[in-house]
Amino acid sequence: MTVPVTPTSLADVEAALAARWPESHLDPSLDRIRDLMDTLGDPQGSVPVILIAGTNGKTSTARMIDSVLRSFGLRVGRYTSPHLESVTERISLDGDPLPADKLVQAYVEIAPYLELVDGRHEHPLSYFETLTALAYSIFADAPVDVAVVEVGMGGTWDATNVVTAQVAVVMPIGLDHQAYLGDTIAEIAGEKAGIIAAGAVAILAQQPLEAAEVLLRRVAEVGASVAREGLEFGVVSRTLAVGGQLLDLRGLGGEYDGIHLTLLGGHQAHNAAVALAAVEAFLGGGTGQLDIDAIRTGFAAATSPGRLEVVRRGPTVLIDAAHNPDGARTLATAVTEDYAFDQLVGVIAVLSDKDARGLLEALEPVLSQVVITQTSSPRALDPDALGAIAVDVFGADRVVVVPRLADAIADAVTLAEEYGTLAASGVLVTGSVVTAGEARSMLVRS
Repeated sequence: MTVPVTPTSLADVEAALAARWPESHLDPSLDRIRDLMDTLGDPQGSVPVILIAGTNGKTSTARMIDSVLRSFGLRVGRYTSPHLESVTERISLDGDPLPADKLVQAYVEIAPYLELVDGRHEHPLSYFETLTALAYSIFADAPVDVAVVEVGMGGTWDATNVVTAQVAVVMPIGLDHQAYLGDTIAEIAGEKAGIIAAGAVAILAQQPLEAAEVLLRRVAEVGASVAREGLEFGVVSRTLAVGGQLLDLRGLGGEYDGIHLTLLGGHQAHNAAVALAAVEAFLGGGTGQLDIDAIRTGFAAATSPGRLEVVRRGPTVLIDAAHNPDGARTLATAVTEDYAFDQLVGVIAVLSDKDARGLLEALEPVLSQVVITQTSSPRALDPDALGAIAVDVFGADRVVVVPRLADAIADAVTLAEEYGTLAASGVLVTGSVVTAGEARSMLVRS
């Protein structure tokens, strides 16, 4: 592989990254990333890490952990993926996306080492491996007090797992990326369990039984300690409130009441419980309650763009990054519990390697009509093919195919307006992170 000329702009860096092996592929090896990090002086070893794996909820939970830790006065680096609108979102310092010029500078600094490591291996470093190395290098240089890092895919062989995490968080596990992670919940759990290291604290969200068994076996094998949602911590109560929801949470060190969260959905309440336990584990709060005011401040400030996000009113337009059946079921439950739509029109575009039928079936009960479309992603499923699946699931009279996303959103808004009462009708744009990101770029004004 030929390394591009020295980049001088974010577009140059994006082009250099895009020339690498895409992040939708997984090679079960840490050899390349370990070689690169060793060549860079092992920057990842200078920063304590909270590592987050799981099928759904990782990004929102990472953002909550970040916000709460900052409320305790810590400098936090956050690495999440994929991005909604700009690659700079993936690497955050002090709660803000890394400025473009800083990302360019960091890439220029490691570029010679990328070329060196590429030449030592059969396959060059991938897009995700390169970004992961950038993130750990940036966090070490900042420096940060803690890095909150979201696993890209799986766990054991994910590039982020080049560290030994002090706190290992595993969000709910479902079926996704089966071509790389396995065809059963137990197999996928085995891959994700790989982030749990000796001496770590494992924070486990509520899991299917077969996943829990695998995760707890890993904890015992490596001698980690564990805290489980529903046993050592959890949601005590949640009620809808102005601008979000009000939570009472049970943490490792006691109960925390009156926590305001702007993010809606019961799943976000559970994500908050996991985030609280992770913060307690990192700060050593398991033997006593942490400062309740700092906890409240951190959660109140937490945001998660593209996750059941309201981007327009009259009619209400929501965007959500659900991209697999489990995520879609969670989304459907949240829409039912936290909104009072009489009519909800879906705008759906999915990627070709996802379970489109499972996603559509999960959303069918809450959508009155669906507008099928596609994104600009080269992995986008053809809208006619997706439309044919949608007709099987919804019936022909509830399906419209509109190839361009912008036109699909406009048509869905018109359909919602035709239902009469704008307060009781809405539009839900979903199907992938790419769908949510492109819709957000069209509908949200900076």
